[in-house]
Amino acid sequence: MTLLNMKPITWAYSMITLGTEMLNCVFSFYYVKLFLHLYKISDMAFYQAQIIFMVWNVINNLIGYFHDNSKAECCSSRHVSFLCCAFLYATAFLLPWFPWKYYQEGDWLSGLHLVVSLCAFDSTLTCVQQAQRALFAEIFTRHESRLQLIKINQVASLVASTSILFCGLISNNMEILPYFQAVAIVIAFLAAASLYAGMYHMRHFELKRSPEENLLLESEDDLAWTTVVLGMRQILSQKNFYLFLIMNFFQVFHLTFFNNFMMIFADSLIPRDALSSSIRSLMYGAGFICSQCLVLTSLSWLKKCGYYKIILISFYLKGTASIVMLLLGRQYYYCFALYLTFIMVILRASFSLFNLPLADMVDVDLLKFNWSSLPSMVFGINALFTKPAQSFSPMMILSRLNLHGYGNPNSSVLPDLHDAMFGLICLVPLGIAVIQILVWSLFSTRNKTDYIGTL
Repeated sequence: MTLLNMKPITWAYSMITLGTEMLNCVFSFYYVKLFLHLYKISDMAFYQAQIIFMVWNVINNLIGYFHDNSKAECCSSRHVSFLCCAFLYATAFLLPWFPWKYYQEGDWLSGLHLVVSLCAFDSTLTCVQQAQRALFAEIFTRHESRLQLIKINQVASLVASTSILFCGLISNNMEILPYFQAVAIVIAFLAAASLYAGMYHMRHFELKRSPEENLLLESEDDLAWTTVVLGMRQILSQKNFYLFLIMNFFQVFHLTFFNNFMMIFADSLIPRDALSSSIRSLMYGAGFICSQCLVLTSLSWLKKCGYYKIILISFYLKGTASIVMLLLGRQYYYCFALYLTFIMVILRASFSLFNLPLADMVDVDLLKFNWSSLPSMVFGINALFTKPAQSFSPMMILSRLNLHGYGNPNSSVLPDLHDAMFGLICLVPLGIAVIQILVWSLFSTRNKTDYIGTL
């Protein structure tokens, strides 16, 4: 890839990131509070929705893999797939914010509303993300080009992250639902336009399948399931890959926990007179915006030290911060607000680097197995094993809170509930950090040169 065609392809890829992140950030950050506090969904309906969502995740990722490797024209071209999914993705994003009727507390229809919203949004998001991540590994084959892409990509993510800030400021952190709905419509329109613009330019750089590859796909149609099983066995036999899966599962669990419950915990543990609504909005926005700024400002360190050390340092940082906050206690409100923001920044910043080791593992496996469909299979298996954490996390946290009287109007249970919340917000990051440090320490492909030098 030459420098001349690097700029437009990087711009096009980043436009896709901009559209995807605008919708994903807002959806994951606000939907739990919406259904628990505004729609008053019952605990059982919430758990059922998350279980259905978890099962749907498995089915959806398998469908996504076969879609990505189908010989059909609408599937073989990722450009066509994006065009089909972009409008549906923006539409699915709008589903949760508009109630189907006025919900009474525990209304069964709110549970169905949550199931439809989660499954529709995840289906279209998977279509977009799997194709985008596979393009990352296929088109950007040099380590330097991937680092350059991450730099530009973080600028796109930085702009997308401001959607959290504007949603909070305009809707008073979702206290004024009509204002939030208006902002959501604007965000959906801008995101769809960004996705279309990115893929319009990306189509010039997409790797086309050769006639021989299409012929091979036709001959292998009857062996598709056998190929998947064999491919999964070979990929999962790689020690680095299953270590990455374990580490990434806990990262997704932790990130989902903070996305879904950061606002709920802050509202409960920080008094209104200590932090105003606008300051809270700035705090939530900073958790998203500052993480992108951190990646942008530390790219020189990333190039010098490699992603392995940077990711490992992030685990130590969030573990240390959790210990410090535990020792201070929850009565230091400003320290607690800074702690929440710091953990969110570290979480999102380190997570944005995870495509680097995953893409490097794709390169290693391509050298070993030489499959044309390997990039989509690797990214698909990663999603298959880590996405269930998006359901486990809210279910486990909510069930733990319910043990301490969450949702109980009796004010006598509040001290115990607040202690439980503070324990969760400190002990969960600490426990996950310990597990990730132990697992990540065994990871051996720490830079692309680790395996290129052995060839």
